[in-house]
Amino acid sequence: MEKSEIIYESDITFFQNKLLEWYTENGRSFLWRNKSATNYELIISEVFLQRTRAETVSKFLPTFLKKYPSWKQLGEASENDLQEITKPLGLYKQRGNRLYNLAQELKRRKGRFPKKRKEVEEIPMMGQYITNAYELYILKKKSPLLDVNMARILERFFRERKLTDIRFDPFLQTLAYCVVNIEKSKELNWAILDYASLVCKKRNPLCYNCILQKYCNHSIINK
Repeated sequence: MEKSEIIYESDITFFQNKLLEWYTENGRSFLWRNKSATNYELIISEVFLQRTRAETVSKFLPTFLKKYPSWKQLGEASENDLQEITKPLGLYKQRGNRLYNLAQELKRRKGRFPKKRKEVEEIPMMGQYITNAYELYILKKKSPLLDVNMARILERFFRERKLTDIRFDPFLQTLAYCVVNIEKSKELNWAILDYASLVCKKRNPLCYNCILQKYCNHSIINK
């Protein structure tokens, strides 16, 4: 391994501490982050957060939860019902179809998820990301909410992945688990996602206001 590819523990610690400190003052507030959020609300929120901005989901969620407050009520909805209610999020036909399949599977399971990761991933609409969310929120494991936003900030600060699909890149997968492997794993996950949205943006990142710039490989200040 070349020296440029080595990830130092001190860099990970710096990254963790800075983002948790930032999150304390600047973290966003959403329904699914409330202590009172149910397991159903947590998983449904993550389902909607795929390919949709958190602010958009935040506005949509109260209406959805009022009509479908549990897996039981969701399991009684038709595919057309779910397509209609998800129109504000876009991709409603695809989203409604997948949500319907998920609801029917959970109806069959009486709202209970299996405990084994492989079995959870096989449930319709789950996949790697939402299974990680399930482990983080429900099983209380230190799993990363690794999507394109988290991937972006990890790659900018540490180094870029080699594979196109983040689900199969061994470096990025290992790094993400190492980074969130702390007591406040849930808060750090949220901190990373918030920082990626508000500061380390896809376009025009705010490098001059970045708390990570001292060691960041992407920062234009260090170039």
